[in-house]
Amino acid sequence: MRLLLPEANTMAEEGFLANDAPKAAGPVGHQLIPIMNRLQDVFAQLGSSFSINLPQVAVVGSQSSGKSSVLEALVGRDFLPRGTDICTRRPLVLQLVRLESSLDSSYEGNEEWGEFLHLPGKRFYDFSDIRREIQEETEREAGMRKAISDKKIHLKIFSPNVLNIALVDLPGITKVPVGDQPSDIEARIRTMIMSYIKHETCIILAVSPANTDLANSDALQIARIADPDGSRTIGVITKLDIMDRGTDAHNFLLGNVIPLRLGYVGVVNRSQEDINVNRSIRDALVFEEAFFRKHPAYHGLSHCCGIPQLAKKLNRILEQHIMAVLPTLKSHINAQLVAVAKEHANYGEFVESKDGQGVKILNILAKFCEVFSSIVDGKNELLTDELSGGARIHYILQSIFVKCLEEVDPCDDITDEDIRLAIRNASGPRAALFVPEAPFEVLVRRQISRLLDPSLQCAKFIYNELIKMSHRCLTSELHCYPVLRKHMDEEITSFLREGLQPAETMISHIIGMEMDYINTSHPNFIGGSKAVEYAQQQVKSSRLVPPLPKLKDTADSDKFQGVEKVSKSRGIFTRSIANGAVSDHLQGTRPVADSEIPGSSGSTSGSIWGISSFFGASEDCAPAKESVINKSYDAPLQTWDHSFSMIRLREPPLTLKPSENPTEQEALEISITKLLLKSYFDIVRKNVEDSVPKAIMHFLVNHTKRELHNVLIRNLYRENMFDEMLKEPDGIAAERKRLCEKLKVLQQASKVLEELPFEAETAKGYTADRNPIDLPRAH
Repeated sequence: MRLLLPEANTMAEEGFLANDAPKAAGPVGHQLIPIMNRLQDVFAQLGSSFSINLPQVAVVGSQSSGKSSVLEALVGRDFLPRGTDICTRRPLVLQLVRLESSLDSSYEGNEEWGEFLHLPGKRFYDFSDIRREIQEETEREAGMRKAISDKKIHLKIFSPNVLNIALVDLPGITKVPVGDQPSDIEARIRTMIMSYIKHETCIILAVSPANTDLANSDALQIARIADPDGSRTIGVITKLDIMDRGTDAHNFLLGNVIPLRLGYVGVVNRSQEDINVNRSIRDALVFEEAFFRKHPAYHGLSHCCGIPQLAKKLNRILEQHIMAVLPTLKSHINAQLVAVAKEHANYGEFVESKDGQGVKILNILAKFCEVFSSIVDGKNELLTDELSGGARIHYILQSIFVKCLEEVDPCDDITDEDIRLAIRNASGPRAALFVPEAPFEVLVRRQISRLLDPSLQCAKFIYNELIKMSHRCLTSELHCYPVLRKHMDEEITSFLREGLQPAETMISHIIGMEMDYINTSHPNFIGGSKAVEYAQQQVKSSRLVPPLPKLKDTADSDKFQGVEKVSKSRGIFTRSIANGAVSDHLQGTRPVADSEIPGSSGSTSGSIWGISSFFGASEDCAPAKESVINKSYDAPLQTWDHSFSMIRLREPPLTLKPSENPTEQEALEISITKLLLKSYFDIVRKNVEDSVPKAIMHFLVNHTKRELHNVLIRNLYRENMFDEMLKEPDGIAAERKRLCEKLKVLQQASKVLEELPFEAETAKGYTADRNPIDLPRAH
């Protein structure tokens, strides 16, 4: 099919005819579009679940704007559904493949045919059959009542009369819903269109009818949203032959009204009458050529008028666009290939044989223990946002455990009264001449025992950290085998619990050894002489503190002292009587005359401190006194007169505490004891700070690193448990299959890209000499 256009010789030399091979793009660009078509086919195998933004041309326009007529004119055949309502209800990926008779002889006798991706290997030589298949495939997915779907239909047309172009025909923008279309049909169609044209790899073919106001074109409006600067939008103005008389699209084609960097192309569509009478596209192209040649407004605009010019422009722009985005596309596909291969490796291959299952379990256990040890040693992935692995263990041992012990005051829960009571109890019935050792040892053991709980808590913290580390190992590999993961967690928890017991036992022994032997010969111990010296200094400094206020009245003070003396005398006397005899020092006491007793006045009833009532009353008081005094005190008490009144003591309370304030000697003893207590506790504290972390690391952490692999193999490597432990959830097999298919597709795509010539890979993008239509430069 050869068209006769104005200036045919010049245009033929430039390669503008539809059946001439493009000369401007050169041999490199001539290979790019077929390779992109192959990539389209490769990625179409995955459906909508995975997509790569390949370079393509998206056809956008309102309903009945002439999109289908433009596509059919590019192909040169009638093959698209037509009607007054919405016809394109699913995206149609249309790939035009130019055939060269010298390179491909498979079409001899049948020059053109079409193939659908969902019907591999089946060729449609009758283009009316292609139309019916498009309609049936659309109805299978979107129904029969004008509903739309975003699932693509892939159609490839082979012909010697086309140029290599890849287009996507999108549903036309409609305003009013019909049939089963939802009320928001316009918004849904616009969203579908934007999902294609928003990507920088997409060339937008905005189709607008010339018999409407182009300033209100839906296609140009939505293209402006996705491509604000118009750098990748080609405007197509259809139906130029039915514009109002006296008007033309001359200024629009030149870009004077709405500028686009890729320019405009004006075309003449077949009318509905032409379609009804089956007017061929060949005849329509002849009519179009004559229209532009005869119309005075379009004379001299042959470079932007007609379907052949549109085909050539699309071919050249798409080739240069592919060349510009090719490096980024290749890098993106390679990155996807690496990521999918890594994810697929986490799932591994499904094995059925016992030997294969055993090898798989051994590999998993060995890798798990290796990763666990590397996490503990800090040789795994290094995080920059928080502490992890062995660094957390070190933090617990030093910043939590040691710091906690350093803050312990050995005297914070012991009062001076506690120390005073301990010293008195240790002295027994005698007064202490020196500070006894027993109170110091009792108190220091009590304080050392306080170190046991934080030491055991530290071991528990390390145990919990090891459990968390085991949960973080091989999470991606083991998620396929939840049963194996469960068994491993149980075995690891049991093994760590067994390792915790000897660690706790050793910690208890460490504290017990410190309590069992108080080494006062330690070189760092303060010693008795220094303690006495420091204590005397403390007591002297405490004397400088003002004493408590004295009683206000001196008379009251004297009275208080007198009462105290009387009370002491009564106490002495009472203790003597309570022992069953009068004290020896009372034997030398002279008898007290009646006249010397205050208030007696010869009275027979009065007595001092109630002594008269104690010995009993008589008619002759003096002889009674004399007889009592002269009577031998060795006589038993029972021989005394029963009328003599007994002086009874208070029953001692169940709990006895000294009521007096501590004496100066006791204050010195308390100070000495506290100094000795602090000095020795510091020695024990340093020993515990050093020994407990060593015990935890030896019995728990390092023991786990050494023996975990053996324990897991001994308890889990059992042939009768292979099937159970390697049982996968229902979705894992499907996910592995999906990743496998995805990996194969990416490998095929990478192989296709390897066929690109070196010149295409090293292209710099758009340049001035290769960019006659002002294409945007590649980023």
